[in-house]
Amino acid sequence: MAVTMRDVGKKAGVSAMTVSRVINGREGVDPETQQRVEEAIAALDYVPNRIARGLISQKTETIGIIVPDFVNPFFAPVVRGAETAARRAGYRVLLCNSEGDLRLEREYIEDLVSHRVEGLLLAAAGDRSRGSILSLLRGGFPLVLIDRALPDVDCDLVVSDNAAGARRLVEHLIAIGHRHIAHITDVDDTSTGRERLRGYREALEQAGIMYQEELVFRTTVDQMGGYRAAQQTLAMSRLPTAIFTVNNMTVVGAMKALRERGLSVPKDIGLVCFDDVEHLAVLSPFLTVIDQPAETFGSLGAQLLFERITGKAGVRSRRIVLQTDLIVRESCCVNSGVPPR
Repeated sequence: MAVTMRDVGKKAGVSAMTVSRVINGREGVDPETQQRVEEAIAALDYVPNRIARGLISQKTETIGIIVPDFVNPFFAPVVRGAETAARRAGYRVLLCNSEGDLRLEREYIEDLVSHRVEGLLLAAAGDRSRGSILSLLRGGFPLVLIDRALPDVDCDLVVSDNAAGARRLVEHLIAIGHRHIAHITDVDDTSTGRERLRGYREALEQAGIMYQEELVFRTTVDQMGGYRAAQQTLAMSRLPTAIFTVNNMTVVGAMKALRERGLSVPKDIGLVCFDDVEHLAVLSPFLTVIDQPAETFGSLGAQLLFERITGKAGVRSRRIVLQTDLIVRESCCVNSGVPPR
């Protein structure tokens, strides 16, 4: 007999409506209740109906790709790499933009699976995507995570060495004289944000510089988030000598805030980021960045997915960690940074 949402709720001691809220990533469920529901889902091997229907095998030569932000320049080459690999393998691609919204991501997953895609490449919206992914994996659905890992989810994965890249970027700032470095980062809901924060912290500690929580500003990883966080940074009584932003969207917002304040980069303050801003770099080789091989995320992710679809992957999951490159440009040069305060 099929396990229902009511069965899960009974085991977790909650209503079926609460189970639905957890599955769909709705707000207002306390962490303890969410954990009980997830444990009940795992124990009963529950698979939502729409996903269960879509797990019936049928060859369509189509895969799905879900990314959290079409606007972010990082994801365009990721999709291009995956689409090129798919075309060469004789597959079509259905592309979805979750906008970092867990509910929307869940709907796209259900839609793609119900439309019989043979596998899925996913850059998850955040840690709470875990429930949707576990449902797919329990059903044996071919899936590869790209860019972001998920807690306690064992599946094929392509990521970069985020901690090492962030550490190298901050080490560069320290080497040219910066000691009071702010970090604009993601909320604590993505592996990329956590790992880049870890790299920032490790670089400081290895240099004998005290980590200061008040220099870490958590925000949304878009231009507005970077703008707001930079405004908070500039409201401090003691300004940082440099700012490290978590990605190439937040750095654009941060630059806007700095210019509105009348500050010049790098004359008045240094500015660096994770991810190159390719279209800006062509016009003006300005920002010092950690560059990721974005297209490789897509092409390798697709390759792993096709091996999983065709049964060539084996039982064990594969984890590919891509290396990053430090590109030193003009935004934090040694002779123009503000002397350490």
